Amino acid sequence: MLLPRIVTAIVLVALLLAALAQASVWPFALLTLALMAAAGWEWGRLNQAAGLAPLFFGAVVGAAGLLALASAWGVQAPAALWWAAVALWAVGGALALHRGPGAWPQLPRPARWLLGLAGLWVAWLALANARGLGINFLLSTLCLVWAADVAAYFGGRRFGRRKLAPTISPGKSWEGVWSGFAGVLLLAVVWLAIDRNFGVDSASLYTRLQQGLGWSGMLLALALLAGFSVAGDLIESLVKRAAGAKDSSRLLPGHGGVLDRVDALLPVLPLALALTSLSTP
Repeated sequence: MLLPRIVTAIVLVALLLAALAQASVWPFALLTLALMAAAGWEWGRLNQAAGLAPLFFGAVVGAAGLLALASAWGVQAPAALWWAAVALWAVGGALALHRGPGAWPQLPRPARWLLGLAGLWVAWLALANARGLGINFLLSTLCLVWAADVAAYFGGRRFGRRKLAPTISPGKSWEGVWSGFAGVLLLAVVWLAIDRNFGVDSASLYTRLQQGLGWSGMLLALALLAGFSVAGDLIESLVKRAAGAKDSSRLLPGHGGVLDRVDALLPVLPLALALTSLSTP
């Protein structure tokens, strides 16, 4: 199990780095759009879409992304879109988590399909826009989610006592959440120093937040981003638990599905772009 996981990770990282190395945004945008289209297929399967419908859902995500790339939105979408997505994640996510896995199937299937596909498309669009802002900005945003996840895992294992959402993800604890936030703060301090002392192609997410919102505003923004990463992870776990599935698919050997790898990114990416719209580097 470990070998396929390592090989898959190496292949994905190599493809992403090769796409990022190109001067144009298109290679990275198309590669990540293909992954999000695969996630659209997974979402349909997890939400009782029969026959060829899941493939259709993946095609819808891909087509919507191509339309955005062909327009100005592929480079700079309106800030109102990010804030609308943030509001939907905040309200809808809170309701879903409060009601639990048992209530999710009670939502009409077309509503579940639409919510998932819209969330995937907006997250991909935010990813493409982040690449347009610069590689340093993009990587600093992605690494925030990874740092929060890694710190939460180790902090939860070491200090975890109080369960965060036992009916959704029994392994998560409040101590893990706070450890994840501490990991994000540490990453921000390190990245701010890198921005100041090394030549980078663009301002990172942390520099933009600090310069636009001040230190206190940046701390609040980082807390929101870390919290949204936890929410994204929990909501995908809720959907899988409602479907009786361990993984979203087996597309990525050793890793499960695409949704399993991007769940925390889905709400964080639009939130990062929304907060960035408030700041000027």
